[in-house]
Amino acid sequence: MLSVHLICVGKLKEKFYLEACAEYVKRLSGYCKLQVVELPEERLPQNPSQGQIDAALEKEADAIRAKLPPSASLVALCVEGKLRSSEEVARLLADWSQNSAKHLVFLIGGSYGLHPSIKAQAWVKLSMSPMTFPHHLARVMLLEQIYRGFKINEGSSYHK
Repeated sequence: MLSVHLICVGKLKEKFYLEACAEYVKRLSGYCKLQVVELPEERLPQNPSQGQIDAALEKEADAIRAKLPPSASLVALCVEGKLRSSEEVARLLADWSQNSAKHLVFLIGGSYGLHPSIKAQAWVKLSMSPMTFPHHLARVMLLEQIYRGFKINEGSSYHK
């Protein structure tokens, strides 16, 4: 069974996000071995300087690297990533399953995104939309798209 990891900076607190994520985690259990890891977001002052933001992102990147399984393929969610259709995400999943890497790891940064060094390590940079979404909602959306990708690949009617 495929090993998929979701490493997120920031903790879900709202019940509706927790319930939505739990539903997709349950649905994905038939398709992959999914592990969701939450890392704390670095605390910043109310109006941080760019230097403070960069330092926080670097610490978050170090925390992400500490949680990466060996021989992982990284997919970084970032604004400069490529927009992909659900069918293209399904193809990415299918392509990766043929890859020699043992773990597929999706990365969702905190409110300031991901450090450039961790994005540079990514096999794929993925953008969900040119619109801005809360990173907690992005987690729900990503889990749904991973599930949809598996359903597309099996030929299910879930994706119309």
